[in-house]
Amino acid sequence: MLGIDVSKATLSCALLDAETQQTIWFKEVPNTTQGVKKLLGQTPQSSPWILEPTGRYGQEVARLAREQGRNVLLALPQKAHFFLKGLQHRAKTDKLDAKGLALYGINAPQLMPYPLKDAMHDELDQLLSARKGISDSIRRLEAQRRDLPRAAKALEPSIAALREQLKELDRQIATLATAPEMQVAKELQKVPGIGPVVSATLVSCLTSHHFNHSDQFVAYCGLDVRVCQSGQKRGYLTLSKQGPAELRRLLYVAAQASLRANDSPFKAQYERERAKGLPSTAALCAVSRKMARLCWSIVHHGTSYDPQRVYQQSQPQKEEANSQK
Repeated sequence: MLGIDVSKATLSCALLDAETQQTIWFKEVPNTTQGVKKLLGQTPQSSPWILEPTGRYGQEVARLAREQGRNVLLALPQKAHFFLKGLQHRAKTDKLDAKGLALYGINAPQLMPYPLKDAMHDELDQLLSARKGISDSIRRLEAQRRDLPRAAKALEPSIAALREQLKELDRQIATLATAPEMQVAKELQKVPGIGPVVSATLVSCLTSHHFNHSDQFVAYCGLDVRVCQSGQKRGYLTLSKQGPAELRRLLYVAAQASLRANDSPFKAQYERERAKGLPSTAALCAVSRKMARLCWSIVHHGTSYDPQRVYQQSQPQKEEANSQK
């Protein structure tokens, strides 16, 4: 079993014997086409490769290995993390991580093949990544314009130019979202409040990561609620805000848009949350969570959007809450 710790510049690799679980060798090669070819020549044909999903840095490694007939496996990040933590290493190095991944591959049952993206999904991911960078730049410059009033005029041309670039990226993303391969994105766009950019972002995330349950996706988005209570100390309920901030922002914007849409099933939930005494922001976050769960279900199960089913999903929870009073 070959464990590979992938970084932008290098591949730290540890080859372990599957029976004895002893290290045969450790090598570090450049994360380039030539580096992968060198690794292919030094690794037995029968040895599976295992690596964690690391975006485009791992995609080319897996693609080149798969083309040469190698069995490339996916190390699920959360499970691999806890497995490596259980090894009780006192240090964290690339060498230890590579060896730990190989051990995880030997001991973990039913590992999934490493998912490879086609050219269209790869282009979509790159456009979304570029959009995030431009969007972040706009927010930073707008914050500077507010904080530096005497420099506001000098910043306005840059903000305007970036907004035009953002519009152009949105047009390209919307065009890709209409491709036949993106049928699931079209289904997500039937959900009130979700447009081409949000649907493309959700599809990219849900197809490149493995979430067994909607709770995992909600936690990944940082929309899960955390509480800190101990003895007489009563903590506040807050969002964890872990994971991609842009994805969380887009879901929040989609929740706002859903309230303006006709026949939106989320309006009733928003009103219920407000009736509980929650402020509008917290109520919108609750709608965002509902939308995230719905989108996970559509992509994971390959189902169609049904507004009546969205409304009915909250009924069992309400009955259970009433039974506990």
